[in-house]
Amino acid sequence: MEKLLAIAKANSDKVEIFSLEQTINSVEFENSKLKNIECKVQSGISLRLIKDGKLGFSYTKNLISREELLQNALESLKGGVEATFDFPHTKDLPKLSTYNPSIENISTNNFVDECNRVCKKLSSKTKGQINVSAGSAIDKLRIINSSGTDILLSTSNYFFNNTILYPNSYAAIHRVLYLKKFEKSPDEYLQFVLDTYNRSLKKVNPKGGKMKVLFMPETMYVLMWRLISATSGKNLYQKQSPVAEKIGEKIFDEKITIYDDPLNDKMPNARSFDDEGTLCRYLPIIEKGRLKNFYYDLHYSKKMNTKATGHGYKSAMWGGDTVFLKPIPSLEHLHIKPGTKSFSELIKLMDKGIVVAGALGAHSGNIQNGDFSIGLSPGLYVEHGEIVGHVKDAMIAGNIYNAMKNVIDIEDTCYPVSAGTFPAILFDNISVATRR
Repeated sequence: MEKLLAIAKANSDKVEIFSLEQTINSVEFENSKLKNIECKVQSGISLRLIKDGKLGFSYTKNLISREELLQNALESLKGGVEATFDFPHTKDLPKLSTYNPSIENISTNNFVDECNRVCKKLSSKTKGQINVSAGSAIDKLRIINSSGTDILLSTSNYFFNNTILYPNSYAAIHRVLYLKKFEKSPDEYLQFVLDTYNRSLKKVNPKGGKMKVLFMPETMYVLMWRLISATSGKNLYQKQSPVAEKIGEKIFDEKITIYDDPLNDKMPNARSFDDEGTLCRYLPIIEKGRLKNFYYDLHYSKKMNTKATGHGYKSAMWGGDTVFLKPIPSLEHLHIKPGTKSFSELIKLMDKGIVVAGALGAHSGNIQNGDFSIGLSPGLYVEHGEIVGHVKDAMIAGNIYNAMKNVIDIEDTCYPVSAGTFPAILFDNISVATRR
């Protein structure tokens, strides 16, 4: 990487090199039987350079020729992408515990044994189809640039996914366990999925209308996607944010506090720096219902004449190979502050309502405006404080700036899920449509 940096500096004004090595092992069980084992080792390098105020970019999964990688980046300058920012000089990183070396001694045999154990335990208590998977990932990231930055990060991750499918359906109850090291799945984790499935096994067809709706942690991403969009420096610059002029204003219920905390190393994937080498920090987005901050990468912070917040990540709406992507503003460590009610207590607060346990079409609706319209896969129907069954062919619709002002209560525990670490949240007066 040092040689690549040297020759790139000789041909441009500013240079950044991003290197990532990954080791990924996983197993998959379908209907309690081993279906797939995958072991993957991959690496890649991407090069960003700035010359005469323009941005060049190239990448490779196999660095055979430094000169060719550089030439590809220089050729991409013809695209005329403006770049007036500087790559940061980052040092004095906060010390985080992101890597547990015990992960190196865990093999797919351990994952197979754990999946077999869980399948055997659950299959004795339900007739539903049990699909489980487990896996680990070790990431080694290095970023160097022409400003003098040379920083390293190693992370370890373990996951276990527990899913029970309803008969003749892809709808299911599931929950994923995320850790920094391998551990057996706790009984309470398995029991929650089992109990929720068994209590909702009956198929029901209730009337629609406005009612209480409980979003489980696994589906909170539907709502957070809209907030992530609204508070992005990119959408702020492009004048696509409905909250552009509302810093300090109350836009949600005062029970809602949302923040990004990459420095919390109790959670997997903690980060001391982002994918551009900018130092990460705790960033409040919503405090007691009030909008506090927007978030920026290097490019859009320069456009908006403000400081980068350490939120430049190689991410995309539909995913992709990290090395191939360019950094954009992204909230990768989003948290919602928990409340005081257990999940069962939230259910008891519902005289009639729906639990959103799975969502279809989260991308539909005007995301920038906060609108959502999703299919339930599944939706659990609640009457008199009890789950009585699951609903098919049902939808809910609304706008987060209305829904988030009608919060009844919040679960007392948060779970790592897609898009962040969230509790379940109970809302009032959400529109539900069912087919009768």
